[in-house]
Amino acid sequence: MSDDTVLASFFGDDEFPVQWEAGQKELFWVHDDLHIPNPVSPMYADIGGWWIKCDYMFRRFGTPFASDWISKVINGYVYTAAVPAEVGLSAETSEYGARYTPRVPLTAEDPAELGGYLGWTLPYYAEHFLEWWRGRLRPEMEHNFVRFDEYDYDGAGLVELAILLEDAIDMHDRHWQIHWVLNFAQFSSTMNLNAAIAAAKGDGDHSALMGRLQSSTENRNWDSIEELWKIKEWVRKEQGEVSRAFERPTAGDVIRALEGSEAGRAFLADHIEPYQKVFGFKSMWAHEFSFTTWRENPAPIVEAVRGYLEADYDFPSELKAVAADLEKAKAEVFEGVEPGQARDALQQALDLSLRMNPLTPDHHFYIDQGTNARVRLVLIAIGRKLVEDGRLDDAEDVMYLRYNELRRLMAGSNSFDAKELVSDRRDAREEAYELRPRDWVGTATEEALAFPYLSLWAFPEKLTRPAPERADEVPGLPASAGVVEGTARVVLSPEEFDLVERDEIVVCRMTSPAWVVLFTKISGLVTDAGGMASHPAVVSREFGIPAVVGTSDATRRIKTGDRIRVNGSTGRVDILV
Repeated sequence: MSDDTVLASFFGDDEFPVQWEAGQKELFWVHDDLHIPNPVSPMYADIGGWWIKCDYMFRRFGTPFASDWISKVINGYVYTAAVPAEVGLSAETSEYGARYTPRVPLTAEDPAELGGYLGWTLPYYAEHFLEWWRGRLRPEMEHNFVRFDEYDYDGAGLVELAILLEDAIDMHDRHWQIHWVLNFAQFSSTMNLNAAIAAAKGDGDHSALMGRLQSSTENRNWDSIEELWKIKEWVRKEQGEVSRAFERPTAGDVIRALEGSEAGRAFLADHIEPYQKVFGFKSMWAHEFSFTTWRENPAPIVEAVRGYLEADYDFPSELKAVAADLEKAKAEVFEGVEPGQARDALQQALDLSLRMNPLTPDHHFYIDQGTNARVRLVLIAIGRKLVEDGRLDDAEDVMYLRYNELRRLMAGSNSFDAKELVSDRRDAREEAYELRPRDWVGTATEEALAFPYLSLWAFPEKLTRPAPERADEVPGLPASAGVVEGTARVVLSPEEFDLVERDEIVVCRMTSPAWVVLFTKISGLVTDAGGMASHPAVVSREFGIPAVVGTSDATRRIKTGDRIRVNGSTGRVDILV
């Protein structure tokens, strides 16, 4: 690595020590607060990470800028780094040596010339992927899910569950291969549209327009919201014991009231349980195994319905507004663009990008949420068996074991005290929650910051952002236009969802699809993590809520009860009181 490309470096200090292995310091490691803002469990780090199949993506597309995307757990938090394509060269050719061994070694000519292959094939992916998804890939995953959804977990023995776990891991890896083909094809089509807009309309900030052009009105996320709205409408019209139960202050209170009447129990069986079976494979954080799913606990579903009743949420109007804004954005993109080659290129880029829009929420539903949730359910079933055998105290303890430790324990090993090990790791994870992870570590270079996906973590902006001029200013990235003033509500766990009041501004580390239940009642959003294409940005735009993302430390600097102003157009948050 040539020294003149180094922009900054951080290798650890007393507050945030880092242990390095050979060849790691030269890479640029980003804290994955986009997916895993909390300390990671050992089990997820071993078998669940989204990075496990990234080498497949880079090999399949022939990317000239990376050969792998790897992870490193530092002080309990996940950091990831892109391995440059040149690392795939022989040890004599690559300055990184032979530490990373790709599946398909490269010649010296490959990285540069494979860029031509990438550009040649990508438009075909963008044009056809939606039909592949609907006709072949989604049915494949749905078929895979059937076995796990119909499996008799209680009637299975431990050895049967051990084999089922191996099958679940195989399913996970296959689904994440599908994810990375979809994701890179879509990401590239979005980047291509960005370039086409800049070429046709000139330099400037077109991010707000680009964000609006990523909306879609037909996807599984909207399906799940529509079903919740239908339940809400049923309750609203019922005007009996069920509707009175929903007047209780919390989801737990509502459920206890419903369970106490025949009408309430029928409602749970006829409305809530069917919803759980289809849309219950989500949790507070999908990129982790240690958070309870809606399939296991209906409280978030009930809380969503309660919130929809309180706000009298109107799903048809919301969807109509999103569709209208998308049509308006599609018209705006051509304003001031004269007929000619640039306009034609813009039209082609827009058409290809729009075809991919439904795939972001769809792949979250089937892969990020659905696949990870089913692996969790197998692990929990194993945990219950180990509790019955007296080898663990709680089914959730399996998340604090590493993959091979769990396999050894299932097979009868007594070479380590699993209960003591779990206790120590639980304590360590709790301690890690008190630590403020750094945004990045390692070596920041121009080459590393050119990695396209870094925009999802708000880089290079986070690296170059000047320090705020005042203590009451929290700078971030503009994610959803508009200005709102209100009371801040810091939300760090699902237990705090019930505390969010109507028209408050939620301040959190990050959001996932499970957080959508809050978007019908809040007036604004501020997150530590994310970029313009991240989940909080996209959903905020869909719900018309001003939002600022990628602040790094809003949850530390803003307190519940603070009066704040969120400017989603400039990316600035002001603490007023």
